[in-house]
Amino acid sequence: SAPRDNPIPSAPPSYEEAMGINMNYPHPYPVPGQKPYGKGMNPPPDMGQPPSINNPITVQTVYVQQPVLFYDRPVQMCCPSCNQMIVTRLSYDSGALTWLSCGGLCLLGCVAGCCLIPFCIDALKDVNHTCPKCSALLGSYKRL
Repeated sequence: SAPRDNPIPSAPPSYEEAMGINMNYPHPYPVPGQKPYGKGMNPPPDMGQPPSINNPITVQTVYVQQPVLFYDRPVQMCCPSCNQMIVTRLSYDSGALTWLSCGGLCLLGCVAGCCLIPFCIDALKDVNHTCPKCSALLGSYKRL
């Protein structure tokens, strides 16, 4: 039988023992069921005092606008560029759907100019939304 220098503990150490927490030291946060500054505990010196008047507080009002979803219809919104309530102006650009439609018509044999019809149809083009007052580009709607 081997000599036993270290006795085997009967139970594992408690959380406080394992973490090295001193139970007599005041907790930085209130413990449930205990007053934050109980008997014998003093609050920090700056607690309960009004803030100093030497530093003026600057207040800035920020208006948060919900994200605007752009589709193929005009949108009423507040322009982030000129801060005016506007209804967007639409313009159309040839996009991926326009070119794919043209290529599809070419594959079907419409090479004598009929394949260019998609470039005349706004329903196949991408839509750009601009502000009618400041002409800022506000967003776009891509068909594909």
